[in-house]
Amino acid sequence: MSNYSIWVCEYSWVTNYNKSAAVYGAHNQGYLKLPYCYVLIKGNNHIAMVNVGYNHKEYGNLLADKFGVENWRSPKVVLSELGIIPEDVDTCFITHAHFDHFRNVEDFSNAKFYIQEREIAKWVRAMSLPKRLSWMMVAVDPGDIVRGVELARDGRLVTVNGDMKDVLPGIDLRADDDTHTWGSMWVSVRNDSSESSDDKWILAGDVIYQFDNIEDIADNKGVYNPVGLAVGSQANLVMATEEMMKDVNYESRRIIPTHEERLKEVFPSRTTKEDLRITEICLADGERSRVIS
Repeated sequence: MSNYSIWVCEYSWVTNYNKSAAVYGAHNQGYLKLPYCYVLIKGNNHIAMVNVGYNHKEYGNLLADKFGVENWRSPKVVLSELGIIPEDVDTCFITHAHFDHFRNVEDFSNAKFYIQEREIAKWVRAMSLPKRLSWMMVAVDPGDIVRGVELARDGRLVTVNGDMKDVLPGIDLRADDDTHTWGSMWVSVRNDSSESSDDKWILAGDVIYQFDNIEDIADNKGVYNPVGLAVGSQANLVMATEEMMKDVNYESRRIIPTHEERLKEVFPSRTTKEDLRITEICLADGERSRVIS
């Protein structure tokens, strides 16, 4: 029994991203393509998103230009490939508040948003610090934090304090404080809704960027190589990676890093007419494939 379909939807990319920002210590190892993606989860009478991307206007546009983002497309265009419009989405899980994950809340007008309380609070504090300390804000649009508060005012934001089980049936939120950001989290989908699921998928947010962060350690010879960009610490990222791996019995293919271009080599994928990739992680019972004819 599979309750949910999961797709990773690319909505833009960075052609030349420093590998050392994706993998700690990978200095002078060149560049890689970094896809910007969000995840759509469909099933149990819900349509949910893990992150919502950014919109290519105002400060979001400035940040995109700063990081070299190309080929941006709106959620309306991207999700149409799955037969979905943004207004269909009822739940959004925000793994952290960097602009490429939290900048586009207005397109999802019917959704309730979940984010760690610590994530919002710590970015407010960072915004109040002197300019000389503003490195921490390098990938954050202050307007996104304000929009998060507006969501709270409108009764559409749930601030989560730590782990949260069965936010939707079989979908859990797991907190990883002081890792990539102060209040990062990842999303666990128990696709058979069993407490000890053998069909679990982890949507890693940016606690894990790439397959290179998760060596295959089944033979006890591999090591974890954490993400290079962290306002927390790489030590915490390593421990968070271990928690994820343990949660899927060290079956690394069940951890989905959405900034990974090579997902298409592991899961069924197709390229849309917009030259963007859709990757199909799993299908709910009765759901038709959106990548295989």
